[in-house]
Formats: sequence, structure tokens, C-alpha cells
Amino acid sequence: MNPPRPPTKAEAFRYWLRLGFISFGGPAGQIAIMHRELVDERRWISESRFLHALNYCMVLPGPEAQQLATYIGWLMHRTWGGMIAGALFVLPSLAILVALSWLYMAYGHVTAVAGVLYGVKPAVVALVLHAAWRIGSRTLSHAALWLIAAAAFAAIFVWSVPFPLIVLAAGVVGALGGRLWPAAFRLGASHAAAQAKHAPAVIDDETPTPAHARWSPRRLAIIVAAFLAIFGLVLGMLIQMYGWTSTLAQMGWFFTKAALLTFGGAYAVLPYVYQGAVENYQWLTPAQMIDGLALGESTPGPLIMVVAFVGFVGAWTHPPFDSALALAGIAGATVATFFTFLPSFLFILAGGPLVESTHGRIGFTAPLTAITAAVVGVIVNLAAFFAWHVFWPRGASGGLDAAALAIFGAATFALFRAKAGVIPVIAACGAAGLLLSYL
Repeated sequence: MNPPRPPTKAEAFRYWLRLGFISFGGPAGQIAIMHRELVDERRWISESRFLHALNYCMVLPGPEAQQLATYIGWLMHRTWGGMIAGALFVLPSLAILVALSWLYMAYGHVTAVAGVLYGVKPAVVALVLHAAWRIGSRTLSHAALWLIAAAAFAAIFVWSVPFPLIVLAAGVVGALGGRLWPAAFRLGASHAAAQAKHAPAVIDDETPTPAHARWSPRRLAIIVAAFLAIFGLVLGMLIQMYGWTSTLAQMGWFFTKAALLTFGGAYAVLPYVYQGAVENYQWLTPAQMIDGLALGESTPGPLIMVVAFVGFVGAWTHPPFDSALALAGIAGATVATFFTFLPSFLFILAGGPLVESTHGRIGFTAPLTAITAAVVGVIVNLAAFFAWHVFWPRGASGGLDAAALAIFGAATFALFRAKAGVIPVIAACGAAGLLLSYL
């Protein structure tokens, strides 16, 4: 079988735009969508190269699914491809959240959104479990990797070990294991024969690293300088126009710091955002923060996009200029989103060539393979966390939510047995939740 034709820029643009509108389910669900479409269906990238990129994104601060899209887009179409893939992963969610935030601030709670969210949440539990199964079935190819996954699950579920420590410990174990027991830490070692027969991809296991993805100190210096200039220019403009103590300037500085602390995904950084936005700056109330998280979960894109809601509400309640509150809110949401995601583009465009240079070298890939195994355990823990709050929303004493459990059961059957697509499952579950909310 011949590899598929490389996608044109127009084809890639249409795909990344579509992905931005369908990327529900949090990072696990989003990674599952990209894996199914880019590896299995379109064959733009091989299994090994996909997981190699994913491993790198997992150890970075920031939204790993958005960074993975940026990485693959960059690998296929240079800097243009990375910028387009990463931006389109976020922009649809930003537009939707701005609209929902305006409805929320102008008219209060949106009953229809709450109903759809009620149905989407059980589907998210099923999606996260399905993602863990898909990634685990291809990654946990040795008993040692299964042990790492189980240990990671126990560490975070039982002892609440911070995600960065789990990643660090898994990397150390992988580095030692790669030296002492290399066969156990070769990705997919027990399925080598099956992987040898995989359908060829545009970016295959043995595809040479393209020229733009090769390591160059000069290129690294140019990229870092360009991003520092962009950061300084935009923040400097906000300070010049509105003052350092203005809402927008403070949001730019605050969300830059938040972006550098998002190890472990959005849930790991939400306490920091809550403390700063609610308690320190008082941009919004605790109840508004919870509502924003619910809206963020019901829209496509990374969950950290809740910062757009925080920015909108903060600029609405503390307008930086004398104009319509809606315009102030849009400015706040845009500033929060820009400064939250700017570091992610820097990490990929600057670090990608180094990662590509390590492809297939066991000394570098073994720690990343161990980290992927640990992430499988963390994903299962995320599913358990979601399940507890979805099926027992009022705690153990409040009883089981049978309707939510039924929606979860239907979604699980559709994903695992009927092989249904992610979007039909989410749409059907959201419709079921909407119907139940009115009944």
C-alpha cells in the first residue's frame, strides 16, 4: 500500500478549522479525535511519530492537545502550519465562549446550556475512558509499562501526588529502564510485527526529518527573540494605552504566569487562576467561576479556555475603557486567551527540532515512553474523578444519578461496540440532556 498524498495547505486549513469546532471531551477526548483521524483514517502521521510528539507535549506546561495539533501542523507545513493548527484549535472555542459569556452576563443563566451540559458530562466520562483504552492498548506493550500506569493511577488517585512529580518520576524510571532493560521501553515492543505492517503514512516511521525541523541554534535564537518581542510589544501596548494597573495589562501579566504553571492540564492550574482572578483581583465571584468552568466544559477546545470567560467577566465588571461593556468583555477574553496560549507556540516551534532529533533513539525515547504509560494511569484517574462528580453530584449521601449513568452507558456502548464517532456521541448525549432538562 502506498502512502497517501501529502495534504495541501488548503486541506490542512480545512481540517484544523473543523477540529476546532469538534474538539470536545477535554485533552483525552481531543487527543483521541486526532489519533483516530490523523493516524487511522487520513494517515498523515504514523503511530510512532504521533506518540513521540504527544510524549513531548505531555511534559510541557500548557494544553497538550493544542500543542500536539501545533506540532503536527508544524511538522507538515513549517511555521505556517503550526501557527494555523494551534490557532484554529482555539479560535472557535474563543468565539463560542465570548457569545456564551455575553449571554451569561446580559441575561443570567442559560437553561439550554445547562441541559446540554448535563448530557455532555456523562459522554465525557465515556470519552476519557475510551481514550485511555485506545492509547493504553497501543502503548502498554510490556508488563513494566502496565506497572508504571498502575503506579501513576494509585499515586494521583490515592495519595494526590501532583502531576509534575508523576511525570518526573516516570521519566526517571524510563531513563533507567532504557539503559538496564531497553526491550521493555521500546514503544510497542510486543507488537513490533503488527506495527511493521501498518499502512504507510505521509510522515512515516522512517520518513527523514524535513529541513525546517532540523536542529539549528541560529533558528532557535530567532524564534525565541521573535516571541519575546511579540510578548513585550503586546504587553507594552496595553500598559501604554491603559496603564500598568489597568485590567487588561494585569490580565496579560497574570495569564502569562498561569500559562507557565499549567503542568498537569487545566485542572492543575485552575486553583491558581481561582486564587488570582477571584480572591486577589476580584474580577469575578466564586459562583461565576464555577459557572465559567461549566461553560468551558460544554464547548470545544481546551478546558483552560475557561480563561476566556474569566477575561470577559473581569473586563465586564472592571471595564478598562469607557465603551460598551460587551466590547470590554471581548477585549478581556482576547487578552486572556492570547497570553495563555502564546508560550505554547514558543515551546513547540523552539523545541520541536530537538524532539525530532531524538526520534528512534532509545536513550531519549525510553523516558517519554514511560511518561506515556504514566499518562494512561492519569487519564483513568481523570475518568474516575469525572464519574464521581457526574454520577454522584451531591456526594455519596445524595444518591446515584441514574439518568446520567444511563447516558454514560449508552455513550460507552456507542464508542466501544458500535464504533460511533465522537461528534455523534456528544451531539446525541447533549440532546438527551436538553430533553431531560425540560422534562
